[in-house]
Amino acid sequence: MTTNPSRAGRREWTALVVLMLPLLLVSMDVSVLYFAVPEISADLEPTGTQQLWIFDIYGFVLAGLLMTMGALGDRIGRRRLLLCGAAAFGAASLLAAYAQSAETLIVARAVLGIGGATLMPSTMALVRTMFTDPRQRAQAIGLWSGVMTGGIALGSVMSGLLVEHFWWGSVFLVNLPAMVLLLVLGPLLLPESRNASPGRFDLPSVPLSMAAVLPVVYGLKELPSEGWNVRYVVSITVGLLFAALFVHRQRTTASPMISPALFRGHGFTPALTLNTLSAFGMMGSALFTTQYLQSVLGKSALEAALWSLLPSVLIGAAAPVAAQLVQRGAERAHVVTAGFVISACGYGLLALAGTDSLWLVLAACGVLAAGIVVVMSLLTDLALSSVPVDRAGSASALLETGTEFGGALGMAALGSIGTAVYRHAMPDTAPEPARETLGGALAVADGLPGRAGDALATAARAAFTDGMRGAAIAGALLLLVAAGIAVAGLRHIRVRPETENAGQAEELSPSGV
Repeated sequence: MTTNPSRAGRREWTALVVLMLPLLLVSMDVSVLYFAVPEISADLEPTGTQQLWIFDIYGFVLAGLLMTMGALGDRIGRRRLLLCGAAAFGAASLLAAYAQSAETLIVARAVLGIGGATLMPSTMALVRTMFTDPRQRAQAIGLWSGVMTGGIALGSVMSGLLVEHFWWGSVFLVNLPAMVLLLVLGPLLLPESRNASPGRFDLPSVPLSMAAVLPVVYGLKELPSEGWNVRYVVSITVGLLFAALFVHRQRTTASPMISPALFRGHGFTPALTLNTLSAFGMMGSALFTTQYLQSVLGKSALEAALWSLLPSVLIGAAAPVAAQLVQRGAERAHVVTAGFVISACGYGLLALAGTDSLWLVLAACGVLAAGIVVVMSLLTDLALSSVPVDRAGSASALLETGTEFGGALGMAALGSIGTAVYRHAMPDTAPEPARETLGGALAVADGLPGRAGDALATAARAAFTDGMRGAAIAGALLLLVAAGIAVAGLRHIRVRPETENAGQAEELSPSGV
């Protein structure tokens, strides 16, 4: 007999608001150091390598531990893991704010990455647990996706405003009130959920998963700035080899950390694949638009960050509209396809930009991001709906890991295209540093007298814009391909009722793998 899933009430929606605060801060921490670097450099005097680690270690640790933390939450309880992560995140924020050395700040940022890795899959899995009604779950996941996307843009602005009025440690102290609120209200509002029969935790899979994720993400993130350096190609290759070993272990061990049966869930694999492609499109554009605002249009870092908030208006409306369309009978495959096409149109607008096209670039960013948020929200809902609640943490972690891979790959692929076009467009007579990057060209131009410097800067800005247009065309083509995959791959997929997913949970239990 089929029963209607219970609808969430005021308690669940209030709990969702509480969950959104740490999620916002975790996403903000990706970009919160943008304006604090000069003050940190003056105060702590880090070496060049230490400064890179201060920036990058948060994202690397977070990406490397997502799968581990998702599986751990399924076993010990998502709420328990969330609260432990909140405590670690708050303590690390306090340590970072008052760090007296670069080494201490690096350690604090690493612990922040550990905390972030617990918070992200736990919040998504708890949303899956609290909202069993498909319509309400779609709305909640839409809000989750919007907050996650908007937090990255908000982080840089928050950083600039805090550093302008306080000291650099304030960018970390802003985390504390939200974490305290979560620790106080979480036990009262959030339900505990876990896999009732998880089996033993497969410890060897932890280092294997990190060895698979970290070298690939590292190599992909470095390629746009350094080019096809042998070191980064080797890093990616090593990561892929460990990924093959990780997959082999998950398929052969009796109690895998990530059950291969997840991929047999109705709609999970296409949702995961398309979500990764959408992250490719989102992060690939960010690499260019940030530089365009600052180095081509000459905006200060804070001005560029403030201008970049304008596209968030479209982002905030996109996910709720998509959820409403699906709830009113629109085919999910059609709405996801439309989201990809809208994003491709955003890239199309970006391909029309010149060296003085502020409003066109902002409009392109808004259209692109709105389409991506439509895609991500609906695909996240589909992926989580296609697996039993017992496996929600692992499913969430895989989605987040796919997003990290997609974003890094987008930056690497589109960044390489943009760099190649830039170098081709620069005059052969330009100095070598000027032919490498726009930043190098502007630095050289500052040291040249009069018209020579102006001419070099003008040529470099035009070449960079050409590169951005070339990358935008490539991005648009990729998203149109993704639209074709979506309309074909999602056409016959429907979100299953909770009763069917409950039955599927037995299939995915350790004894059924």
